[in-house]
Amino acid sequence: MLEPALLQHAAELVEQADLIVVAAGAGMGVDSGLPDFRGREGFWQAYPALARSGIDFYEAANPARFSEAPRQAWGFYGHRLALYRRTVPHEGFALLQRWMARTDLGGVVYTSNVDGQFQQAGVDEAQVWECHGSLRHLQCSRPCGDSVWSADDFLPDVDEERCELRNTWPLCPHCGALARPNVLMFGDEAWVDTRERAQAHRVAPQLAAARRPLVIELGAGTAVPSVRMFSQHVLQRLKGRLLRINPREWQVPGRLDVGLACGALEGLQAVDRLL
Repeated sequence: MLEPALLQHAAELVEQADLIVVAAGAGMGVDSGLPDFRGREGFWQAYPALARSGIDFYEAANPARFSEAPRQAWGFYGHRLALYRRTVPHEGFALLQRWMARTDLGGVVYTSNVDGQFQQAGVDEAQVWECHGSLRHLQCSRPCGDSVWSADDFLPDVDEERCELRNTWPLCPHCGALARPNVLMFGDEAWVDTRERAQAHRVAPQLAAARRPLVIELGAGTAVPSVRMFSQHVLQRLKGRLLRINPREWQVPGRLDVGLACGALEGLQAVDRLL
């Protein structure tokens, strides 16, 4: 059970903030029913065809797969794209938007998730910075240039038993080569980061204007520390405070910050009841 004193402190942090900075990792999507790829067993449970081949997440989420086994590579990413499109974001997304709306400067979202769930939940695209890209956008696999385009026209038909794409994979409109998701994969030297850099540039003035920013970090661990590093940057450079919600790694750096040992949705709902 969450300590009442911690929840009250968390609510006070929300109420004093002039900017809400949401920093979200993979744990944010678990309460919406998205799979947790932490460890081989979790990944292989979600993709038994890859388990039979001994292919783990680090091999599947690798740009080399698009040249070695493009139909299977797009089977994996196509399945994820279809899953993200039909997943309904949990209530925590709406709570965060409500908290953003009550602050002087609104809010921004920094996320390592490539699922597009914040935009699907209604967060303005101009407020979102996706540091690892988005599966809802495509790029050339070569790449032949720095173009990034929407994946809206691509409707993957995936044989889930074999984890293979049945229909035609998307092609680069500029050179005709195989297109791939515009996401940062493991060992990825071909990722086109033009969209991500534009997002960073767009939210920078809002971050710089904040005097009392509150980072609400959700489901972001230390295994892939991108979100944690961003949280630390806001705390150190912008003199922000931290509300960290994480069932495993909830500890916080200072006594003015709050760590809640629970899932994202549970923590957000508990704090919201005090606002």
